[in-house]
Amino acid sequence: MRTIEEIEARKAEISTALEAPDADLDALQAEVKQLNAEAEELRKAAREDEQRRKQIADGLTGTVIETNKGEEETTMTTEEIRKSTEYSDAFAQYIRTGDARECRALLKTENASGTVPVPAYVDEIIHHAWETEGIVSLCKRTELRGNVKVAFERSADPAYVHTEGTSAPTEESLTIGIVTLTPANLKKWIRLTDEDVSLGGEAFVRYVYEEVTHQIIKALADGVVADIVALQTTNQATSVGAAKITSAPSLTCIAEAYANLSDEATNPVIIMNKLTYAAFIAAQAAGNFSVDPFYGMRVLFNNSLKAYSAASTGDVYAIVGDLRGEQINYPEGDGVVLKWDDLSEAEADLVKIVGRQYVAHAAVAPFAFARIAKPAAQT
Repeated sequence: MRTIEEIEARKAEISTALEAPDADLDALQAEVKQLNAEAEELRKAAREDEQRRKQIADGLTGTVIETNKGEEETTMTTEEIRKSTEYSDAFAQYIRTGDARECRALLKTENASGTVPVPAYVDEIIHHAWETEGIVSLCKRTELRGNVKVAFERSADPAYVHTEGTSAPTEESLTIGIVTLTPANLKKWIRLTDEDVSLGGEAFVRYVYEEVTHQIIKALADGVVADIVALQTTNQATSVGAAKITSAPSLTCIAEAYANLSDEATNPVIIMNKLTYAAFIAAQAAGNFSVDPFYGMRVLFNNSLKAYSAASTGDVYAIVGDLRGEQINYPEGDGVVLKWDDLSEAEADLVKIVGRQYVAHAAVAPFAFARIAKPAAQT
């Protein structure tokens, strides 16, 4: 088939030939029609090639390679390899031995540096755990290297009305605070028997990642709650402030805490122990009113907060606030790294697996949260 350039050149020749007195108009017009058909076929093929190149770049399809025998062979993309049973088995072997050569061979890379990509379903396990943990999923999330410094407005003067002809308004006095997110390792380790390890393949990898990831994400949620509980009632140079009220569970308690939030806290939730939830429902029943004590706000449970009945005077037992005021940073991505030790307890036929996630978290928005503390007992 001719190229587009050759087709256009021939059409130009035909255009000139049509002006000749003895030109065969029917034959020339038939040839132009054929040339147009060829040109359209070439353009269609070019569009398909461009679409295929885009799919390859996006990891949606494999690459077609012409072999020495003239045959076509389709290679799998990295994403397709990560979804294969062969790669799942190779990754399970890598977890057990630390030898990544089989994984890298399947990926067709000799690069011995960097992290070995996990099977596709491991990403799904981690992201599912991250998204279904109510507290963690609502926090602001970043993936920035190293320590992260977040500036906030510690104090500032308001804007003024300036009437024409009067003295200029007072210059704003602005004080900036800095919250530093310093990453640390969240770790969880478990012992497995040789029988557990013999599961092999996807069953083994799923078993390990689901258990370790669940515990790490739970610890992260507890850390977020601890960040908020530890805040001061005023903005500090290195930390934001959060309101604190003292009240027993009642129909107005949550409303009072909500009233202490900043205007920027637009999507508040409530965090409490499940036993505290029961105390609020008891207050609702005792009041004999059909009033929602939570005012339509979503209630999230975290038992690292003491139940109201078990809390001491002054202890925070509930939190109201917008979790976008808490930032979680993953300097190395949100994956979980596993380390394998089959030697230290080999005599007991036990294998130790340590899971690690490098993460930093801190409250970064002033008065995005209000804490509710237990009052002193009435006499």
